[in-house]
Amino acid sequence: MKNFIKTVGLAVAALALTAKASADEANANRATIAKAMDAWAAGTGGPYDLLAEDAVWTISGNSLASKSYPSKEAFMSEVIRPFNARMKERLIPSVHALYVDGDTVVARFDAQGTARDGRPYLNSYAWILTLKDGRIVRAFAFFDAKAFDDFWTRVPPVSE
Repeated sequence: MKNFIKTVGLAVAALALTAKASADEANANRATIAKAMDAWAAGTGGPYDLLAEDAVWTISGNSLASKSYPSKEAFMSEVIRPFNARMKERLIPSVHALYVDGDTVVARFDAQGTARDGRPYLNSYAWILTLKDGRIVRAFAFFDAKAFDDFWTRVPPVSE
């Protein structure tokens, strides 16, 4: 019976250590995304800097950009660079909440900027970001497709 109690005690201790490690990982992941969103708002960096080279970014819904992008470069070249080339003044996020569960952080935010045609671009977002070793390896993005599609078709990108 003593050995059983000792074994159960060790198992409980191991579970407590695992829970603490998971909580520490969750807190680190939340802090990583918070720092990246703050840098984006300040114009000194942003969450795309955290993308792993093989990160898969999925834009959900029915927008003109909705699909899965199989790498950082695919996402940046097909969405982010053409998006930025349509902007007169950069997009600035305003984070409402960050939710965390282990390796996953959900960022809920609004973002606004000015398009090259002088009209504002405003949208609300929810990103579900999975991190590994401080890098984003998987993302699901949700936003107002109507606002995005209007902007995407109305404003041609500037050639780089």
